[in-house]
Amino acid sequence: MILPPAMLGMLGGGQLGRFFVIAAHEMGYKVTVLDPDENSPAGQIADVHICAKYDDEAALDKMAQTCQAITTEFENVPAATLSKLSQSVPVRPSAESVAIAQHRVSEKNFIKNAGLPVAPYAVIRAESDLPADDNEIYPAILKVARFGYDGKGQARVANLHEAKAAFSAFSQEECVLEKMLKLDYEVSVVLARDVNGHVATFPTAENSHLNGILDVSIVPARGSDAVNHQAQKLAISVAEKLEYTGVLGVEFFVCDGELLVNEIAPRPHNSGHYTLDACVTNQFEQQVRVMTGLPLGSGRQHSPAVMVNLLGDIWPDAKATQQTEPDWKLAFGVPTLKMHLYGKNEARAGRKMGHFTVLNTSRDDAIKLALQVRSELNIGN
Repeated sequence: MILPPAMLGMLGGGQLGRFFVIAAHEMGYKVTVLDPDENSPAGQIADVHICAKYDDEAALDKMAQTCQAITTEFENVPAATLSKLSQSVPVRPSAESVAIAQHRVSEKNFIKNAGLPVAPYAVIRAESDLPADDNEIYPAILKVARFGYDGKGQARVANLHEAKAAFSAFSQEECVLEKMLKLDYEVSVVLARDVNGHVATFPTAENSHLNGILDVSIVPARGSDAVNHQAQKLAISVAEKLEYTGVLGVEFFVCDGELLVNEIAPRPHNSGHYTLDACVTNQFEQQVRVMTGLPLGSGRQHSPAVMVNLLGDIWPDAKATQQTEPDWKLAFGVPTLKMHLYGKNEARAGRKMGHFTVLNTSRDDAIKLALQVRSELNIGN
């Protein structure tokens, strides 16, 4: 075990890294953050902020020399960086796991080859790979294989003509063409798996999206107990087949009552933010525990919860030099609402600026209160 006050390393300085720093500090650890943004939310509160690119040799050497374990907050850190660091210090999750999750072709092929349910898809490396109009895959979504998230790098296509146009707009980068399915709803499971294969799961979350970005998470999900339980089993199976060590988010489509694995996130997940307020152990403390070899904490949920994302769109003057804030008193007037703002220096449309979680003894009451505040803050309008 790596015990406090050891120095831990975090690759990435966004809000997920910031919550990791908070969790680590509460447990008595110190944290070094590597992020090229001098105003990064995690770097602002870290013990050490190395402001450099993720492939900077000197920066990586410094982390390897000063940190006793290293993790990451987002999947687009180069796998080569994780591999280099792992030669001298424990890195969790592994470079191999992250490499699969950060590339949609590798991810889809892994899910399929592992025998897990996945939507019909085709790998597109050249225009000639695009299926003809009579193929059952249409209508579909064309997704770039790399660096696509929160709806970026995606296009809906109804036929070959639209697919060709989208593929050209993506500069003919390698893509996945995925059949567009009629969804009942979407769910996700966040879990932690340690080096000995022990797993602790959090409850299944029901998610809705707005413009490709997570909007609202309801926990526990309102679907059947059978679907929620099956989502847990499938998420554990993903982690085991990936030989994963760390905190993992697994997203699912629910179609005609059946689950399909959509995406894998090798890190804490946006839909797991409710764990900060509604669970015995939150997902970021689990991240600290896994990377330091501590026993996993309990993922038990003690209160029904509804989490709502706060995007830069609701800032009144998102394009102004001097930005004004939303009317936060609308949110703070709810006694069971927990606010989390990320400390980002500029509000932009689509940028995740914070979230709030409403707790209640009743899930239905939590939903009602959360949606009321969401409406008052003009989210989605």
